[in-house]
Amino acid sequence: MKASATLPLTLVDKVWPSSGLIFDSVAVVVASLFIAVCAQAQIPLPFTPVPLSGGTLGVLYAGALLGSRRGAVAVLLYLLEGSAGLPVFSGGTAGFVHLLGPTGGYLIGFPVGAFATGLLAERGWDRTPGRAFLAMLAGSLPIFALGLVGLSRFVPAETLLAQGLWPFLPGDLLKSAISAGLLPLGWKLIGGQRN
Repeated sequence: MKASATLPLTLVDKVWPSSGLIFDSVAVVVASLFIAVCAQAQIPLPFTPVPLSGGTLGVLYAGALLGSRRGAVAVLLYLLEGSAGLPVFSGGTAGFVHLLGPTGGYLIGFPVGAFATGLLAERGWDRTPGRAFLAMLAGSLPIFALGLVGLSRFVPAETLLAQGLWPFLPGDLLKSAISAGLLPLGWKLIGGQRN
């Protein structure tokens, strides 16, 4: 039992096996900045108030690389940064008002998505392509669910899926497919693949 407790849970744990408050704090801050950088890649869509954004990729990678708790905390820090006025939200926007607007549900779903992806990564789902693909999709589910709930306050029910889900599925499938290759490759390169 003791040997399994010492196995690294995530790629970050394997690459940098030290732990503690300072390491965890640095990892969380770096991950929040990574999410902010990813969120700057955006494509506005004329038929919906929700843009295509790289932010979800950053969120899910924060979970996969840091694990459930640190990943969720990194996303909460990202939301705090944006709410406080730092231009970290999609397209360099900022302000607490974004949590109350059409994209607010997606933002609120981010920590849940990072936690879900991180939880699966801690259980080895980031070590094989098929399971890494499913882990990333599983992390997207709460983001979409909460996003659609929030968006439903701003768009008619009959167009909700067309404005808040269908346009984003191809990108999510692509991000998940890329991750399905990169996460297991990371484990293989550092010699820590464990099924």
